Amino acid sequence: MQTTEGKIMKSEENNTKANWKKRLKQLGFIGFMFFLIKGLIWLAVLFFGAKFFSGN
Repeated sequence: MQTTEGKIMKSEENNTKANWKKRLKQLGFIGFMFFLIKGLIWLAVLFFGAKFFSGN
């Protein structure tokens, strides 16, 4: 049988693990959006740069 303190510690441990998973998912989404936007900007820079230097 566990003491109340043991139950509280397990509850806090599970809560901490859940928070880490939530944070990791948020970072994954933020990282994905960052690189998506960065890639789109590079495509625009290359497209308009090529258009500008080709003289058309």
